[in-house]
Amino acid sequence: MYFSVFCFCPQEVLASSVLTPCKDSQTFEKRLTNSVKKTESRLKFYSAESKEAEVLRKEVESIKARFDQYKNSNLLCGKEGLPRIIASGELNHANEFMLPAVLFLYITGWIGWVGRKYLSYASSTKDSFSNEIIIDVPVALPIIASGFLWPIEALITFKNRQLIFSDENITTSPR
Repeated sequence: MYFSVFCFCPQEVLASSVLTPCKDSQTFEKRLTNSVKKTESRLKFYSAESKEAEVLRKEVESIKARFDQYKNSNLLCGKEGLPRIIASGELNHANEFMLPAVLFLYITGWIGWVGRKYLSYASSTKDSFSNEIIIDVPVALPIIASGFLWPIEALITFKNRQLIFSDENITTSPR
C-alpha cells in the first residue's frame, strides 16, 4: 500500500524548478536581440530624418524597455524565452495573477450590475420591450457612471433581500 501511494501519485512541481528567471535566460536575450535587429533592419528603407524612422527608433526603445521590465519584475521564462504568468498559488508570484484577476472580476461585475440596473429601469417603463432592445442613452449613461460602487450596492441589495427572488416568483417547467 505504501509503495503505491509514494510511487504512483503525481508530485507537485514548483514553477521555479522548471522555469528560469528571464534575466538569466539566454533564449530571452536572443529574443530581445532578434526583435531589436528586426525592427532596426526596417530603418534602412527610410531616411534618418523621416517620421517613419523616428517611429521605428521609438519602437526599438519600447522593445528594450519592455524586455527590461520583464527582467526587473522577477518573471520566469520558459525554454523558448517567453515570460510566463504563474497562477499556482505560490505567494512570490501572486502579483502576476492577482491584480489582473481582481480587475477582471471588478469590471465584469460592473458590466453585470449596470446591465441589471438598466433592465430594472426598462421593465418599469411603459414600453419595456422596446427599451430593452434600443438602449435609452441619456438614461444609461448615469447608470453606467454610478456602477463603480457596484460591490457596495450589491451587498446592500443582498442584505435587504432584494437580490434573490423567492421560489414562488420563479417559473418552473411543468415536467
